[in-house]
Amino acid sequence: MVFANWARNQSASPSEVRTPASTQDVVRAVRDAAASGRRLRMVGTGHSFTGVALTDGIMLLPTALTGVRSYDGDRVTVLAGTPLKALNELLHERGLALANMGDITEQTVAGAIQTGTHGTGRDSGGLADQVSELELVLADGSVATAAPGEDLFDAARVGLGALGVLTSVTFRVEPAFLLRNERRRATLSGMLASLDETTSANEHLDFFWLPHTDACLVKTNNRHPGPARPPSAFKHWLDNVFLENTVFGMACAVGARWPGLIPRINAVSAAALSASEAVDASYRIFTARREVRFLEMEYAVPREHLAQALRETRDLIERMDWKITFPVEVRVTPPSDAWLSTAYGRPTGYVACHMYRPTPHPAYFEGVEEIMTRLEGRPHWGKLHTRDAAYLREVYPRFADFVALRDRLDPHRLFGNAYLERVLG
Repeated sequence: MVFANWARNQSASPSEVRTPASTQDVVRAVRDAAASGRRLRMVGTGHSFTGVALTDGIMLLPTALTGVRSYDGDRVTVLAGTPLKALNELLHERGLALANMGDITEQTVAGAIQTGTHGTGRDSGGLADQVSELELVLADGSVATAAPGEDLFDAARVGLGALGVLTSVTFRVEPAFLLRNERRRATLSGMLASLDETTSANEHLDFFWLPHTDACLVKTNNRHPGPARPPSAFKHWLDNVFLENTVFGMACAVGARWPGLIPRINAVSAAALSASEAVDASYRIFTARREVRFLEMEYAVPREHLAQALRETRDLIERMDWKITFPVEVRVTPPSDAWLSTAYGRPTGYVACHMYRPTPHPAYFEGVEEIMTRLEGRPHWGKLHTRDAAYLREVYPRFADFVALRDRLDPHRLFGNAYLERVLG
């Protein structure tokens, strides 16, 4: 079997593939890997752009390790391979919801947590910040439960799969709620001037800047007492399927063939941006469809450096005369206490750069990465970057503690791979 990720830029040929259906199945696989001198990794659904999940040893597919194990008041324990889209529906049936989430729901809960999926929120952090307990299988085959107050808990929530194999996750949940989503056109210059005000005025802010224009699509989500006013089936199809995927995919394909047209294509897209408003269940508002395949690099910078990071990115694209079809996405989160969370210890702004998959642009990513690292940026663990342990040690205060814990729990690097060798040493 050859495993390939969603973007088709990472692949691996494991020596063996297993599909565990229980924690004990994972224990057996870990012990077998240790006995045979092979490495082991569990993959999710392949939505990482890095090689974080790859292995040449035993690969675990979590497709049978799914479902809710238990509900307990404001806690739900879910098996690690459960896709977020399935968890959302299961919670909604019970009148429950996660406080915040990213826009991609194809990911498994374990994969999303381990790579630091964050979403956007003024007061509520990413998925790792909503975890109240973890169950994982360690390199010696033992099963550990990590809870708040323990180093393993703070390390393993964004653990890159380096400390053990997650088998279940317990989330804090809350009563289901509605969000009012507003979409409006704005200028990048206006957003930069009002960034602090706009961020503080909205529970969730997400905006997209179209390179070669001054146009932004701004999305704000705020809790609403109801009643629900979801978009019509036609409006949902028009915006989320036809315009944001079908038409956008066609524009990317045209730009790939004739790059000189990209500024004009983006100008037409900017002119087509329009305002809209809807009130719906939170998980339907948070999430989006992504059918056009792309490559992505995302950096987390201290919140106070976000405007500078955006200005420098805009100026770089103009100065280098690069032709960039995909918008640059901007989000924010509060500080996190998970050791390897990109938001650890500081209010954070995120700048995500994308490229159409058939037309990778290494120089674009390298140029933006230079800006972000100069501003103390931390790369998203699941998205393309070139940083190594020497750099990461400088921007993560608990990096040495994480590595020391890993040395103790997995001294022989049973869970290692080439990506972890680079980023952890």
